[in-house]
Amino acid sequence: WAVKHLSSPIGIDEFAEKARMSRRTFDRKFRDTFGVSPKEWLTAQRLDAARQLLESTQHDVEKVADLSGFGNATNLRHHFREAIGVSPRRYREQFGRPESALRAKSA
Repeated sequence: WAVKHLSSPIGIDEFAEKARMSRRTFDRKFRDTFGVSPKEWLTAQRLDAARQLLESTQHDVEKVADLSGFGNATNLRHHFREAIGVSPRRYREQFGRPESALRAKSA
């Protein structure tokens, strides 16, 4: 459910509600199962979605932030630099497909 709704502003309370648990119980069980907090997991999933978008589309960083659930480019840049060590723009320069290849594929 969460992966399908990454672009939505999902909160931990909503996770817990979907699992029909209290927030505290959900957080504890989630950590026991996955080894990270629900918030850390959600951020990692959003970063993965952002990476994929940066590699495979020419969307601007603001659009990538929106589609991956970060809400805005500033928030995406902060999390991206913290986790990956480079800005989203620099990441795209290093790992994204050239725009000409994207146009050829869609033709």
